[in-house]
Amino acid sequence: MNSGISTPKNSMRNILAVCTKELYTYFVSPIAYFVCFVFTAISGFLFSILLISTSNMGGTGADVMQTLFGNMAIILLFFTPVLTMKLFAEERKSGTIELLLTSPITDGQVVLGKFLASCILVFIMLALTLLFPLLAQHFGHMDVGPLLSGYLGIILISSAFLALGLLMSSMCKNQLVAALTSFGVLITLWVIGALSARGGSIGKFLSYLSLSEHYYDFGRGVIFLKDVVYYVSFTCVCLFATFKSIESSKWR
Repeated sequence: MNSGISTPKNSMRNILAVCTKELYTYFVSPIAYFVCFVFTAISGFLFSILLISTSNMGGTGADVMQTLFGNMAIILLFFTPVLTMKLFAEERKSGTIELLLTSPITDGQVVLGKFLASCILVFIMLALTLLFPLLAQHFGHMDVGPLLSGYLGIILISSAFLALGLLMSSMCKNQLVAALTSFGVLITLWVIGALSARGGSIGKFLSYLSLSEHYYDFGRGVIFLKDVVYYVSFTCVCLFATFKSIESSKWR
């Protein structure tokens, strides 16, 4: 790739160009519509069940949304590998990765453009769930704070999911392998917190590594800086590793 110095304006233009291309690829195929529909359908079904059961037990809409945020994170754990599996793996398989690597766009711009495209698709999926809190409002007053923190948490954790999926895609030539590898790593990092019950320094370390341990406070309306830093750091590390993976592929 061109290693020349580019201005911030040109860099942003290149990132948006890659992002636009990937979004077009998403929506020109059935994958974006299928994922959005299934995610909304499953979330809506769970919301209905939670709304009925919570109202029967005298709960409030806030209780419904708190539980729903936890379930939405688990749903995204299954869906994000599907969104990221093709981003680099398909280009490696088709050979177009060589054209991409020799274009006047830096490796970092390619990585950020593809990551931004997958994030936008997830944001669209989450936007489709904004009807749920409006419906839950009828079953009791809901504070805006917990609602905003819940969506902040789901955005942060989905960004971490996508960044790891992008890394796995950059290391694989087969989309299915990339998706399964991403899911395997994500589910391991999700449940690893259960091992923290052993206590001691190892338990604390495993608890800190766990994706789930940093998430559930957001749904309760509590935002800890350490949790925000964890997800931002996790995302940045995965994106940097993806950049290095793409960079190293030029020498293979």
